Amino acid sequence: MGEWWSIEVADGEFSAASWKDAHGRDLIRTALEFGAEDWAWVERPWGVVLELCFPEDTTVGGWSAFREATLVQAALDAVPDPVNGLLVYPGRGGSSGAQVPRKPKPAPAAAAAALPEPDVRDEVIDLASTAAVEELPVDRGRVVYPLSA
Repeated sequence: MGEWWSIEVADGEFSAASWKDAHGRDLIRTALEFGAEDWAWVERPWGVVLELCFPEDTTVGGWSAFREATLVQAALDAVPDPVNGLLVYPGRGGSSGAQVPRKPKPAPAAAAAALPEPDVRDEVIDLASTAAVEELPVDRGRVVYPLSA
């Protein structure tokens, strides 16, 4: 099995699809000259991804020789957004899965153990036993409320 490399080109001053149309054939031809076994273009809403597979044991040149080729350097210098629109990395691009599955991360410390729930009966206060009931004066069948100061 070969080693995959990805070149992601994002849209910028012009579309990455037009960059692909201008430089795509030259990149593929150069990759094949340096021993690429497989290649694929992936179009995304934000740009394009060129995925290249080079054999692990190359006799012709491989990825590093391809990457240093003058034609490849010129094509990568001509991307639509040269500051933020170019990513080159090992592996397949876009949203493809990793070649090696990720190891599970340990649970965060906050998820270690739950605190015990407080007993609700301890929190309830018997209002009838603690409140003093005041008798209101009665004047000829009407309840007279004391004036508040």
